[in-house]
Amino acid sequence: MGLVGTILTLPFAPVRGVGWVVDKVRQVAEDEYYDPGPIQEELVKLEQARIEGQVDENEFTRREEELLHRLEEISAYRLQQQREAES
Repeated sequence: MGLVGTILTLPFAPVRGVGWVVDKVRQVAEDEYYDPGPIQEELVKLEQARIEGQVDENEFTRREEELLHRLEEISAYRLQQQREAES
C-alpha cells in the first residue's frame, strides 16, 4: 500500500487495532482451552483420589471418561489446526 492508500485508510486504524486485539485474545483463550496439561493433571489427581478412597469406582469411571473425552477433543482440534497450517 502506498502513501495515498495509507492516508486514505488512516481513519480505520483504530478499527484494525481493535480487530488485532480481539484476535489475540481469542487466540490466547483457545490456547488455554485446548491445553492438555490441566486435563492430564486432573487425571493424576483423580487417580490419587481413587487410591486414597476419596472417590468411588463409579465416580472415578464417570469422571475419567469425561477427561479422556476432553483429551480426544483437544487432539482432534490440534490435528485440525496442524492440517490448516499445512494447507
